[in-house]
Amino acid sequence: MSAKVLKIHPDDNVIVALRDLSAGEHIEFNNIEYELPITVSAKHKFVTSDLQPGDPVIMYGVLVGKATQPIRRGEPITTFNLRHDSNRYGLDKKKPYSWQPPEVSRWQGRTFMGYHRADGQVGTRNYWLVVPLVFCENRNILILKEAFERELGYAQPDIYREQVHQLLSLYQAGDLDTIKKIEPFADPSQIQTFNHAKMRPFKNVDGIKFITHEMGCGGTRQDSQALCSLLAGFINNPNVAGATVLSLGCQHLQGDMLAKEIKRQNPKSDKPLLVYEQQDGTEFALMSQAIKETFLQLVEVNKIERRPAPLSELTVGLKCGGSDGFSGISANPAIGHLSDIVVTLGGKTVLAEFPELCGAEQEMINRATSDDKAQKFIDLMQTYSAQAEAVGSGFDMNPSPGNIKDGLITDAIKSLGAAKKGGTAPVADVLNYTEPAVTPGLSLLCTPGNDVEATTGMAGSGTNVILFTTGLGTPTGNPVCPVVKISTNKALAKRMPDVIDFDSGPIIDGEQTIEQNGEALLEYIIQVANGEALTKAEQLGQDDFIPWKRGVSL
Repeated sequence: MSAKVLKIHPDDNVIVALRDLSAGEHIEFNNIEYELPITVSAKHKFVTSDLQPGDPVIMYGVLVGKATQPIRRGEPITTFNLRHDSNRYGLDKKKPYSWQPPEVSRWQGRTFMGYHRADGQVGTRNYWLVVPLVFCENRNILILKEAFERELGYAQPDIYREQVHQLLSLYQAGDLDTIKKIEPFADPSQIQTFNHAKMRPFKNVDGIKFITHEMGCGGTRQDSQALCSLLAGFINNPNVAGATVLSLGCQHLQGDMLAKEIKRQNPKSDKPLLVYEQQDGTEFALMSQAIKETFLQLVEVNKIERRPAPLSELTVGLKCGGSDGFSGISANPAIGHLSDIVVTLGGKTVLAEFPELCGAEQEMINRATSDDKAQKFIDLMQTYSAQAEAVGSGFDMNPSPGNIKDGLITDAIKSLGAAKKGGTAPVADVLNYTEPAVTPGLSLLCTPGNDVEATTGMAGSGTNVILFTTGLGTPTGNPVCPVVKISTNKALAKRMPDVIDFDSGPIIDGEQTIEQNGEALLEYIIQVANGEALTKAEQLGQDDFIPWKRGVSL
């Protein structure tokens, strides 16, 4: 029988409810009985002793907040009786760190079928990328998207267009009453839909990915440079074979800037880069030339075939979003275990979203392989925090209403659970936004907690697959990197099967250990890397792209 409650760390003075617990219920844990004065909902926490204002609340073995009013033994912590607080961190507090790598003999010698690039990287997908240097070209990008995807078999099925067509036919026939009474449309998962992949002429091209954005001109030069670095990172991503770039011509971000940045990030890069400027002539001339030459490049890209690659060629992004009170005890530690396995095999993992390391800073500092890397992490955290506070916000304001409703009361509680995605391996490197991940091992990447800004940043740093845990559900995807959505609980996996790829709910129900679940997930990741399994985001065409804009508009 699965447990009703869980105490995460021996030093904690809160206990997590794994089920809804009723007022007056007697809960026994470690031979100690607690009577609950009020209801405690699943995912929330109740205190193990009476607390007075100013008393600390300890979770994951560290400070996560302080009481703002008396809290009775067995009463849940809430935003009304607890405020965020965390311990001071610094290089002066750095402690020696030792690590015991997991047993990985089961995966030694295992491979995935990947696309080998001339620069030595290996992709899990073979994409051609089409991007604008400035927002003025978004319309042309979307026109190219329609033309290429429809004709080459990459377009999404027109299921919603068909619904509108059906309603229009009834309306034109004067049958408005039928429209009002019509039964729900058939779920496409329950009917046979046309498989566009069967008509694709380029079997080894997994897709042509079209990106739009609202930057490139009109903001600060720093914003344009950041966009340049991000686009260069996307083009250098191992899942990308080459790119078509549209430019207006007069914007801050110029084509030669992009070419130089690509080479700066990756001197070995030799991917084809097609750049077209609209101000050189007519739109028709621009588009026609771009279509012709892109098509010819697709012919060449189609000649690249999957070949075996060791698991050390995986670069795995670690992200959570729509988190809940189970994230830090199921899905996040499960992918943390997976991260430790990948690192032990010689691969790379990338942990993003610095606002969600608030409270876990000292742990990351202790795990840094050098004082220089630890200091870089401190500098990035403090600079980012100061920028947030300068505009009237702060890391303590990070939890969303959905997070709070589902048990993440303070940012430290949310962050310490989020940090579990990084496992226990040493921190091999610390990266600023858009810096490429080149060091084997676990890297910390400075990005916002925002789901799409973070996944965009990870793809820009070279991840070839992203793991994304969620307790509330999100359709987040990425244009060039498959995003695997992992539910923290069974109810979510059942409720949103069109979004969730893998379920860590069995951990909560006591059916799997964290290690068993993480290892099963790694087997699934190998299928994704092989191209044998498409993530739900890929199936839905969920290609989210939001650059992190740090400056102001001018």
